[in-house]
This record gives sequence, C-alpha cells and structure tokens, in this order.
Amino acid sequence: MLDEMVFRSADVPAADRFDYWAELLGRTHAPMELRSDHAVDFRASQRVLDLGAVTVWRASFQSLVFRRTPKLIRQSDPEVYHLSVVVRGGGAGVWKHRETAYKQHDVFISSSSLPNDVHSAGDPVRTVALEVPKALLPLPRDMARRIVGAPVSAREGMGALLAGFLTQLIADPAAYRPSDRPRLAALVTDLVAALFAHLLEAGACLPPETHRRALTLRIQAFIREHLHDPRLTPGSIAAAHHISTSYLHHLFQDEDATVALWIRRLRLEAARRDLADPALRTLPIHAIAARWGFPRAADFSRAHRAAYGTTPKEHRHQSLRQAASSQVSDSPLRNLWTVC
Repeated sequence: MLDEMVFRSADVPAADRFDYWAELLGRTHAPMELRSDHAVDFRASQRVLDLGAVTVWRASFQSLVFRRTPKLIRQSDPEVYHLSVVVRGGGAGVWKHRETAYKQHDVFISSSSLPNDVHSAGDPVRTVALEVPKALLPLPRDMARRIVGAPVSAREGMGALLAGFLTQLIADPAAYRPSDRPRLAALVTDLVAALFAHLLEAGACLPPETHRRALTLRIQAFIREHLHDPRLTPGSIAAAHHISTSYLHHLFQDEDATVALWIRRLRLEAARRDLADPALRTLPIHAIAARWGFPRAADFSRAHRAAYGTTPKEHRHQSLRQAASSQVSDSPLRNLWTVC
C-alpha cells in the first residue's frame, strides 16, 4: 500500500488548532496567511499521498481565507501548480488578472508564483487536491496566467477525468504498491497536461504561441501513452496529430531534447522503474525492454549503459537488493503524522 501522512487539528488543544494548521500548511505547501471565523476552535484534517514529484491529498476544513502575498512568494516559492476538486463547499479566488467563483464539483487551479486571495466557504469545505511541479508542465508566464483561475467543471470533459482519477486514488491507497508511485505520478501529470492543453485551446482568439504550447503538451501526453509501441516515431506522431514531421521537430525546439531523444529517455525511465520493481523480478529483461518499445534486447542494453553507465542486469540486481534491505529495516507501511 502507499504510505499516507495523516494530520488532524483535533489532536491538539482547541486554542492551538488554528495556529498549528497554519504552520502545517506552511510546511507542506507554499506559505500562506490564513484567517478564519473559526480560529478559536478550528477543525481540519488532511490525508496526504506522496507520489514523489507529485503530491495528492484529501482535506476537510472549516471556512478559511488563504492569502499568498508577493512577500511570501519572494520568501519561498516551490514553483508548483495547485489543483483542487471541490467536493463540498465553494468560494472565490482573486488574482491580479482574474476573479473566479467556484462551487461544488468545480476544479480550482492556482500557482505558487502568483499572489492571490482565496475565500473558501462551507462547514466543512472538502477537497481532493494535488500539487505538480511547474518543471513537469513548462508554460511561459503569460500562458500560466491563462490557466490559473480558469473555470473548470469536474462533472464533464477533462476536468471529470482528472477528478475521477484523483478521487479513486485517494479513496483506496491500499490498492497500490510503493513501486506504483512513479507510475501514478506520471498518470496525474499527463491528466493535468491534457487539462491545461484543453483550456489553452478553448480560449477565444488565442495567439499562435498559446496554441503551439497546447499542441506540444498534447503531443507529449500522446507519447507517454504510446511508449510501449515500437512503431512510435516522429512520423507516426506527426500523422496522428495531422501535422508535418518538420513542424513536429519545430515544436520540440524549445524542449531539452529532440523528439527521438525525448521518446528514448521516457522509455528508458519506464524500463528502469520496471527493472527495480520487486513484483516484476521474474519477468525477463528482454520482455521488459520489449514492453517499452525496445524489441531488440541488445539495443536496450546499449542505450541503458550509454544513459546510466550500468547494464540493465546490474541496475536490477542493485535495486532489488536495496528493496529487500529496505523491507527488513522499515517501520510499518503506514506513517501516521499527527500535528502536535
């Protein structure tokens, strides 16, 4: 099962609950100023799943005002996007460029880099939320402003896909193994990328650069979805998106690798995760290579050594030894963190 971190304000004296909750949010998210009419006896709880680069959580809390100021941003900016599915309650977000009201079954999008005032109302407010690093969804600043605060419904379309996945994930973490964390993080990132691409393309009279970035995000999600297919090539990708191969290469000029290198890197990362997975220890290395688009084991071995300096066999043996050692020394699978 996946490890959970559980926080409850009820585990401390009533007079201390609001201050401790504010301190907790300052440690686990971007620092914020908080105000509440319930500060005398504040009730809140949070269950957090750490997926590595991505964090997912479920929270319940009384009405709050969150304020992220320029001063707080200068002090600490984790450079993340924050998305919350409103399960119960509602409120409003205010940014310099936009004001957005939100209600039950909406998706609220914010950025740790933009000042905002967020008013949450409900008794209690309930959300399922995530934070994803901006580096995984690189958007120029002007495009990020088009995303933040954009109205999104969790009842239909891309918003519903993301909300459904998050709700299922947080409801039953016991259904997943610790080795699933990077795969789950990749799935969450792909869903967020798809939602962002949809929002950018849905805007009226958007400049060409915005459409270009949205198309790039959609293509990157497509590549991740089809990594297992050995026929995945720049030509097949371009054809699937009704663009020329030369334009596809043009789209990737601003990325840190060419299209082919981007595909190979993602395939190698996926294969390394499988090689390190104890549940797959009996699966032959050539089978893992084939499932991630390397039909020739020798090609996979050469690519792996060139990228990481070790053979796939060496990586598997080292990873499985570390996993076995960790199982012997680890405490219980679930970590219960209490704010106290």
